[in-house]
Amino acid sequence: MNILVFGKDGQLGKTFQEVLGRLGSALIAKLVIQYVGRSECDLSNEEALNQLLNQFQPQFIINASAYTAVDKAETDSFAAFAINARAPEIMAQYAANHGATFLHFSTDYVFDGEKYGFYLEDDLLNPLGVYGKSKAAGEEAIARAFFQVKGIGQYAIFRTSWIYGGGSNFIRTILRLAKDREELKIIDDQFGVPTSANWLAQVSLNLALDEHACLRRFVSGIYHAVPAGETTWHGLGCLAVQVALDAGVILKTNPDAIKPILAADYPLPAPRPMNSTMSSDKLRLALSGLEVNASNSYNDSVGIIEFPEWDVMVRKYVISLARDQLI
Repeated sequence: MNILVFGKDGQLGKTFQEVLGRLGSALIAKLVIQYVGRSECDLSNEEALNQLLNQFQPQFIINASAYTAVDKAETDSFAAFAINARAPEIMAQYAANHGATFLHFSTDYVFDGEKYGFYLEDDLLNPLGVYGKSKAAGEEAIARAFFQVKGIGQYAIFRTSWIYGGGSNFIRTILRLAKDREELKIIDDQFGVPTSANWLAQVSLNLALDEHACLRRFVSGIYHAVPAGETTWHGLGCLAVQVALDAGVILKTNPDAIKPILAADYPLPAPRPMNSTMSSDKLRLALSGLEVNASNSYNDSVGIIEFPEWDVMVRKYVISLARDQLI
C-alpha cells in the first residue's frame, strides 16, 4: 500500500513519521511511505500537487499540513486559502476518484466560541478570522469532493485543538519564558482542550488502519479528536510549570507568579474563539468496536483508543521534556 503523508516538518507530521516508523519490519515491508514537506511540494502550486498525487498513486493520504500562522493569515488570505482549502480539495478529489482513504486535520477555530458547553460535529460553523475561514472552507471542499463522486473512497476530518508535540508550541514557549522571567501573564478566559500530537496521530491511525496495517472501512465525516476535560491557557501554563518544577527543572517562575489576564488585555490581530471545547463522543463510539483488537495493535498502545483527561498527557509530555533536557 502506498501512503502519502503531507506536512512532514510540522508537529503532527513529525509525529506520524515516529508512529509509522515504529511499525514492525513485517508491516513496513507491505508499505511504501512518502513524507512530503514544502521542499518536496509547494501545496500552493496546484500543478505540482496534482503531479505528485498522480505519480505516487497513494491508496492512503494523510494531510497533516496547514497554514497555521493565525495572525499573519489576516493579511495573507490567499496563501491561507490555497494551503488550507484548495490543497485539501485537490487531495480529496484524487482520493474520491481513485477509491483512496483520506485523513485531514482541522481546527476548533471553525467555531465562534459563543456556545455554552462542548461543541458537536454538526454545530454551526462561524469562524471569526481568516485562518478559521480557510479551514472551514477546506472541510466543506473535502465533503463536496467525496459527495460528488460517491465511490469507494472514504475520508475523516479530525477537528482538534491546542496541539503540542515535537516542535514549537504553547507549553514549550511558557517553559522557556519561565526560565528567564519571575512573573508571567497568561489569558484565563479562553477555554479549550490541549491535545497531544502523538495521541492524535495514533487515534486517527487506529480509525483508518487495523492491527495488520491494512485499511479499515469507517463512516466518512467529521470527528472531533481531543482528550477529555477542558482548561484555559492559564490553567495549562500553571500545570506545565508545576510539573517541570517537580521534575527538577530550575525555573524563575512558579504557578503562584503566573497572573491570569483577560483576552481583551492581550489583543491580537486575529480574533480567537473564547470557548473551543469539543466533544469527542462520536469518535469514541467509532473506535469502541476496535477495542477487542487493541492487544494486537500495530503500535502496541492498548490505551491509545482511550480518551484520558488532558492533564494526564500534559504531565507525561512535560516530564519527557525535562528528562530529555529540552526545557
